[in-house]
Amino acid sequence: MLTFGAVAEGHALRRALEAWLSVHGLTLVAHGNAEDLPGSYWGAPEAGIETGRLHVRDDTPLHSLLHEACHIVCARAAGRPEFARDAGSDGSEEDAVCLLQLIVADRLPDVGWRRLAVDMDAWGYRFMAGSTAAWFRRDSAAAWRWLDAHGLAQRVAA
Repeated sequence: MLTFGAVAEGHALRRALEAWLSVHGLTLVAHGNAEDLPGSYWGAPEAGIETGRLHVRDDTPLHSLLHEACHIVCARAAGRPEFARDAGSDGSEEDAVCLLQLIVADRLPDVGWRRLAVDMDAWGYRFMAGSTAAWFRRDSAAAWRWLDAHGLAQRVAA
């Protein structure tokens, strides 16, 4: 599983990730591996969210970092700019978050949506279509509509 710490400072992936977060007004806060992560829904090492801050450690899985960042992006698009730990999303928005994290991963060097989908499956994501990849290819139309309805479908590459 790809982790935040596995991506060296200055690496193209790290630069691309930081640029994407910056475009969306997100601040990445790195913590030591022994520290708890503020705003983590599942507990460390899973990423935590507080308003526009994304809390990570070196052992935070990249899929977790992307998922929580996409929660902030989607919540803001849905009109919920301030929250901590729990984005308060419904099932439709949760699917849109999952789709957005795959789209973003596909634009990151050395990641791609397929690799992220494998990590998501290993973590325990479950979709009616079976795997994350099967859901992405065959059953994500409603999530695409949610992103489009909230003006995110055109802006995800930013």
